[in-house]
Amino acid sequence: MKRTHLVVFAACCVAASVVTAQQQPEKPQLPKSQVPDLGRPTRVTDEQPTFNFAEYFVGKWSFEWDVPDGPLGASGTIKGTTIYKHVDGPFFEASTTATAPAGPFGVKESIAYRLEGKTAARWVTDTRGFSYAQVASVGGDLGGYFNLYFDGSPFAYKGKTLRIKNALRLTSPIRYRNTVTVSVDGGPFTNYGSAWFEKDVTAPSK
Repeated sequence: MKRTHLVVFAACCVAASVVTAQQQPEKPQLPKSQVPDLGRPTRVTDEQPTFNFAEYFVGKWSFEWDVPDGPLGASGTIKGTTIYKHVDGPFFEASTTATAPAGPFGVKESIAYRLEGKTAARWVTDTRGFSYAQVASVGGDLGGYFNLYFDGSPFAYKGKTLRIKNALRLTSPIRYRNTVTVSVDGGPFTNYGSAWFEKDVTAPSK
């Protein structure tokens, strides 16, 4: 191959690689852990990291939840999405759209998070016909996990008095587990399944 042809061929290869690079979509940047990198192994005397609610939750999450027969409905799989938004200061809101074996439903939440007190509170309104309040303690460990334990107020639904507890285990910046237990008419809290939530890193967080 002549030198002129080699130069032309090389130029074409460079141009093709530039076009290919331009055509490839940019990969979304994954959220980072809120646990600081100390540059050494953790010690029991290290201070627990502070949880930033907005940094973690704001955005769109999808979930899937296998539920047993119970006071909230028939057994089966619930699938849906939850969108968290920052309102102002320590206040947030969340909106869930989901489909259960009995059909679609929605949930609205008004949330307050006290960074200094490591506590959260929320008011939950479910389109299936009930509302309740919850308070939570917020904790973390040096392994990088955070936990929110929500304890719910009693509410009436279909002739029974219910209470709901949620244990949120934040296992990574884009994934957490919500374990639900329910008490009926003052009885013991029994398992109502666990839902895994996964954050959509391609959706804008506002």
